[in-house]
Formats: sequence, C-alpha cells, structure tokens
Amino acid sequence: MLKFRTAALLLKPAAAAAQPRVRLSSCPPQEHTTFYEFRTYSIRPEQNAAFLKLTNEKIHLRTAHSELIGYWSVEYGGLNQVFHIWKYDSFSQRAAVRAALAQDPSWISEYISKAIPMLTSQDNEVTYLVPWSRLQKPPRDGGVYELASFQMRPGGPAVWGNAFQAAITSHDAPGYGKLLGAFHSEFGALNQVHALWWFESADQRAEIRHKAHTDARVVAAVRNSVVHLDSQRNRLMFPCPFSPMK
Repeated sequence: MLKFRTAALLLKPAAAAAQPRVRLSSCPPQEHTTFYEFRTYSIRPEQNAAFLKLTNEKIHLRTAHSELIGYWSVEYGGLNQVFHIWKYDSFSQRAAVRAALAQDPSWISEYISKAIPMLTSQDNEVTYLVPWSRLQKPPRDGGVYELASFQMRPGGPAVWGNAFQAAITSHDAPGYGKLLGAFHSEFGALNQVHALWWFESADQRAEIRHKAHTDARVVAAVRNSVVHLDSQRNRLMFPCPFSPMK
C-alpha cells in the first residue's frame, strides 16, 4: 500500500503542471506610464466669475510645472463647475510637481490661497487612454465639448471592452461628433470609462443625437453595449480662454 501512495504523490505534481493556466487579468496590461488626471472643482455661485478671472490671470503659474490638456467651464450637467485635464508621464513626476507647487511662493500667494476659499469641493480621478484611443486635437478652435461618463459593471474590459469600443466608434464617423479621447479609470470610481467629444455647437450636438436614434448601425452597437452599463452621465462644457483645447 505504501508503494502505491508514493507513486500517487510522485504523479500529482506532474498532473497539476499539465493543467492550463488561468488568466486572472480583466484587461490588457498597461503599455505606457502616461496618465491623465481629471479634476472637477465646484465653485461658490457668487464667486464663479471671480474664480474664472483669477484662473485666467494666474494659470501660467500652474502650467509652468506640468502640461495642461484642457480647462472648461461646465454649462450643462453641473452648475458652477470647472473641469480640467492634466497630463503626467509617471506618478513620480506628479509627486515631484505637487512638491514643487508646495514650495512655489508665487503659486501659493498669488493663486491658491485666493482660489481655495472660492471653492466648495474638489474631486480628481486618474485615467489612462484605452488601448485603441489616442488623444486628438479638435478640428478647429471654438465649439463645445462633451464629457460622457459610463459606469460599467464589474468585470473590466475583458467583459465589456469590445462592446464599449464598438458603441463609441459607431459615433466617431463622418456626420457625427469628433472623438478626442476615450479613457478608463485607475483611481476614483472603478470600471468607469469616459469619452471626450467635440461639436461645432450645442445645437449641432442635439441634431446628431436625434440622428443617432435612427441610425441602425449606431443603435445596434449601443444595444450590445448597454447590457454592461450600470449608469451614465454627461457634461456639456465651454473651453476657457486659456485652455489649450479651445
């Protein structure tokens, strides 16, 4: 009997080694370290104009430290709010930027000490571009921007990535809006994806919205994606005069 037990024990590791590996990752590995920090500030209603004026005058103190992608005032989908995107090459770079700002006397005295009392809240989110998206510039200056945010069901891009891509790219076609970037969250609400769009005007965006409802190609793609969706929200935004994306 002992001989049979010994043989079984010797065979057991070989049998285990023959089992296929199970992939636990819910998404493709991140291929680069560049990330984008989304920031949303809520402003005291009576201070909204003053905050925008101060930021317009002093934003150079902040952009001296890291790259600003865009800065917008929210018109629909949030009152008395601004939304801005900052680009970083790594988390260590961001840490160095924050440390430098904390030691910058001009930033502290001329801007942040005056701006903070004008705000009621601040929020941020770290995002990466999804693998199939690249950050684009708008076709021209002017126009309006829409940030569409989707809270997807848990499971990650391995579950809903293809359906989400099909739904977004179905709208990124001639006669529709211009997709400037698609992002997924790393810190903040997880399983969240965002699409940043450009339109010539709010009226053009409304026309495109109605057009999409009767486009069989778009409807089919959206129906396949919506089964993975928990909730969504959007914001229509106007670029501030100092925004690189105008």
